[in-house]
Amino acid sequence: MKKIQLILMVLFTTIASISNAQKFTTFTYYQDDTLKLELDLFLPAQKSKEPLPLVIFEHGGGFAAGDRSAGHNFSRYLANRGYAAATISYTLYMKGRNYGCTGQLPEKIKTWQIAANQMWLATSYFLQNAQKHGIDPSKIFLSGSSAGAEAALHAAFWDRQKMNLYPNVTLPATFKYAGVVSGAGAIMDLNLITPKNLMPVMLFHGSEDKGVPYATGAHHNCPTNASNWFMLFGALPIYKHVVELNGNTRLVTFCGGAHEYSGELFNKKQHLIIDFLDNVLAGQKQQEHIILSTGKKSSYSFCD
Repeated sequence: MKKIQLILMVLFTTIASISNAQKFTTFTYYQDDTLKLELDLFLPAQKSKEPLPLVIFEHGGGFAAGDRSAGHNFSRYLANRGYAAATISYTLYMKGRNYGCTGQLPEKIKTWQIAANQMWLATSYFLQNAQKHGIDPSKIFLSGSSAGAEAALHAAFWDRQKMNLYPNVTLPATFKYAGVVSGAGAIMDLNLITPKNLMPVMLFHGSEDKGVPYATGAHHNCPTNASNWFMLFGALPIYKHVVELNGNTRLVTFCGGAHEYSGELFNKKQHLIIDFLDNVLAGQKQQEHIILSTGKKSSYSFCD
């Protein structure tokens, strides 16, 4: 009987611990006369004596749909493993607008700029409230899926002074992110990633993604005569570029996978992300390409 009681006590304690870690608190991270932006903050159940590393997550949805609850499962996973995690709302500028091949390119770039800027606003909130939330300002990571990944990559590597839309809220010039995790994201120019701003980068992507190119290609696979045409550099060229710069990076390729894999590691196999983040925090350098089969045909020989 005592043995059964002990087992039940341990089980109850474990469930309670997990339940506490799954709770979140909503905060307003930015507000002005026309805009209110909120985030959900997940913290470990047991309060840490040391400041926590933080992962900021931005959801996908083509900048027109979705909400921050898409990052809840990933944030719970992080909180249960000693991280703070925040999933943020941002302006869905493309809602009701044309994001496809017949849209207007300046509108697309403005969309990315707004989403990246609002990641900077969330970062500024945590820098100002680091002590309140127990955050280590030197250990802030960005992450995102699909549209959120595009925002995260540009927030990580854009010139913040040049691309800033909120001059009253600026990050310190010396501030640098600890790293970035991109799920099916891309960047508009590899030259944005330089030896000066280089940081650890983890990427995962389906090799046959036609919406956001895995390699180098047109966004949404648009034809060259499209009004909204421009080239993007996906996970594979970003990985190769970071390796050429002798940086810290990991690429997970879902061979044969399309854009539906944009959230795969945020919802499954999260241990691959945690392993990368833990290694970064431990100062361990990585240059690793993990190849996973989806059972579908791929155009890349390394998938055979």
